[in-house]
Amino acid sequence: MAAGAPKETAAPARRALTEAKGLAESLPDLLVEAERVATTVLAGWHGRRRSGPGETFWQFRTFIPGEAASGIDWRRSARDEQHLYVREREWEAAHTIWLWVDLSVSMNFRSRLAGASKRDRAVVLLLALSDLLAAAGERVGLLGAGAPVLSRNAAERLAGTLAHLDAPPEIDTHALRRFTDVILFGDFLDPQPELEKKFGAIARAGSRAHLVEVFDPVEETFPYTGRTEFRDPETGQRHLVGRAEEYREDYTGRLTLHRAWIDDYCRRLDWTHLIHRTDKPATAPLLALHARLADRGDRLLGGRAA
Repeated sequence: MAAGAPKETAAPARRALTEAKGLAESLPDLLVEAERVATTVLAGWHGRRRSGPGETFWQFRTFIPGEAASGIDWRRSARDEQHLYVREREWEAAHTIWLWVDLSVSMNFRSRLAGASKRDRAVVLLLALSDLLAAAGERVGLLGAGAPVLSRNAAERLAGTLAHLDAPPEIDTHALRRFTDVILFGDFLDPQPELEKKFGAIARAGSRAHLVEVFDPVEETFPYTGRTEFRDPETGQRHLVGRAEEYREDYTGRLTLHRAWIDDYCRRLDWTHLIHRTDKPATAPLLALHARLADRGDRLLGGRAA
């Protein structure tokens, strides 16, 4: 027994290492998929571009009487005998947005009805979103795994970080600041006290979270019948039942109550709660996230203007 104990203790670590290697090997393909998804939704994705302080030229406009003469662009005005012109710069509102993905072993689940495993879809969503946010001029970072970056190739850099992770990233709230946004991809099937502890830390930091539940279709429909064996991917524990269909009502009821709890928690804090199934297109949650982030940005800008 004593000789077997270290092996049992080491088993989860070996599984985690195997999963990490598997993720690293699949990341190039996931990055290509993320770029395809990002390109699909890019037409509807707009950064917060407007006139204001910054370094990037935006446009010329006619001078308005009463403005400071120091704002006049005399070189452009010299080409027009009728008007004076002001050189406007683009208002730079780079906002820090933190991304986090659940890379636990349970996220590697994939049924025959799904287009991808929960882990792969969550990673694709994270990389595609980072690509879109970078194109919009936002600063993005992988929560618990380094500093945020303001770069056009943010998706590639985050993919590189994911590829070298030795363990799944923790929800580290030390880097969070007031008014930052945190986008979390996972199945959020942890016990409610554990989730409340994680969510509470984000709320106390003054950040707002956007939760994207990534689910396999069979996890919602529970299509199992007859003699079925269920296995816990985290512990390897197995449970054999004779008539799986008898568990369906209880299972779906518990899932509904769990989601209702998350939904209520998010609603009270003005957070986002989205549910995405892996048999659906990956573009839908990205478009929904864009709408929420744009609304967040407009309200922040409005507060500053006031």
